[in-house]
Amino acid sequence: MTTAFDTKIAVLLREDLEPWQRLNVTAFLVSGLGTQLPEVVGEPYEDADGTAYLPMFRQPVLVFEGGKDVLTAAHTRALSRVLPSAVFTADLFSTGNDADNRAAVRAVPTAGLDLVGLAVYGPRNAVDKTLKGARMHP
Repeated sequence: MTTAFDTKIAVLLREDLEPWQRLNVTAFLVSGLGTQLPEVVGEPYEDADGTAYLPMFRQPVLVFEGGKDVLTAAHTRALSRVLPSAVFTADLFSTGNDADNRAAVRAVPTAGLDLVGLAVYGPRNAVDKTLKGARMHP
């Protein structure tokens, strides 16, 4: 059974990231959506033996990539559309904890953020327009 969703969860990664960075950035970005937007999280899982597992997103997470200019434009569009979003900057690769991560982002004006990843959630059409110019991650 395939379900069409009116909303979309999308991650946009800068195309020059190493494979380990892509995975790390994606995991960090989507964690913000699940904590602040309860509607994106489904029900807990349970296997046939009754072992309980944590709930996950109720819909797919689509992963895209693009150059720095695509990421910057998508970030600007996400802000103008007031879409819930999470950012990951290049500075976060050199920090080691949450407090330092937040301080690194706080230290840079919006237009100066060296973005390597962006997660957005919202109406499917708005997210599609926000990610204009990005391509599906291979």
